[in-house]
Amino acid sequence: MRGAVIYAPGDVRLEELDAPEIINPTDAVIRTVATCVCGSDLWPYRGAEPIGDPHPMGHEYVGIVEEVGSEVANVKPGQFVVGSFATSDNTCANCRNGWQSSCLHREFMSTCQADYVRIPNAHGTLVATDEHPAGELVPSLLAVSDVMGTGWYAALAAEVKPGSTAVVVGDGAVGLCGVIAAKELGAERIIAMSRHASRQKLALEFGATDIVAERGDEGIARVKDLTEGIGADSVLECVGTAESMGQALSSTRPGGNVGFVGVPHEVAVDGQELFFSHVGLRGGPAPVRRYLPELVDRVLTGRINPGKVFDLTLPLDQVAEGYKAMDERRAIKTLLKP
Repeated sequence: MRGAVIYAPGDVRLEELDAPEIINPTDAVIRTVATCVCGSDLWPYRGAEPIGDPHPMGHEYVGIVEEVGSEVANVKPGQFVVGSFATSDNTCANCRNGWQSSCLHREFMSTCQADYVRIPNAHGTLVATDEHPAGELVPSLLAVSDVMGTGWYAALAAEVKPGSTAVVVGDGAVGLCGVIAAKELGAERIIAMSRHASRQKLALEFGATDIVAERGDEGIARVKDLTEGIGADSVLECVGTAESMGQALSSTRPGGNVGFVGVPHEVAVDGQELFFSHVGLRGGPAPVRRYLPELVDRVLTGRINPGKVFDLTLPLDQVAEGYKAMDERRAIKTLLKP
């Protein structure tokens, strides 16, 4: 089969790889219907994370079940399935508490930009739709496997409530999906921090009420201006840099909450400042599996359309261009069709 392999910063290639096989009785193998490039994939692509030996890439996927292990009973060959970037047995204590991305048997997916993918813990990870969805719904279902689920978690971690004011720091796919989540959870005012016209437009379409183009101290001051000098009830941090975290914490009112889902890079939080701010802070890898049934239903019923974050669609053999387009900000998110 074909699969994407990263060799060095800026060097992603599509190669012939061994097709996956069932290894454990809880595995499944799916034929990929759609996959994509994630903003977090750009960290190694840009040299901000070590690459080490060449290795496959990709952790977002929807597909058709080809084969299942002997202990997989919840899905069967021929079904269309959506999964999570973090696999889970969905039965351990952490899973029962709703933290499937901390499953005791968790594996992070990392081979999904390919024709076929082995899904560990398939019995607890995959959710099947009743029938094969229409093609126009596939991008939104793909978004649910990571960026929509992650944006949803950011909003819940920030404790977005009906009538509240929410700020979204970051205008990538996760941030834009965070706008959707804040809207769905009833925020009355949603301030999207973005300085890119195409992303501002999509944020407004998704439910943002205000756009703040400034960053850093100027951005914080602008948020304070919009919130009577107090700050927002909830802030969704969807980037993962020191600047974005500082901006998020300083844009939150005392007693408010920050949900941080951007993978942190050189982020340090000052305990003294956090202590006196009275700001709550929760984040981590999103427990997407917890939300999959609800989010899949919202997509299938037309309530949300997060697939609009995919503004570039390419065949899998152009995966290198997909990375390049996102790196150069010519695309918000690239969908790949095997």
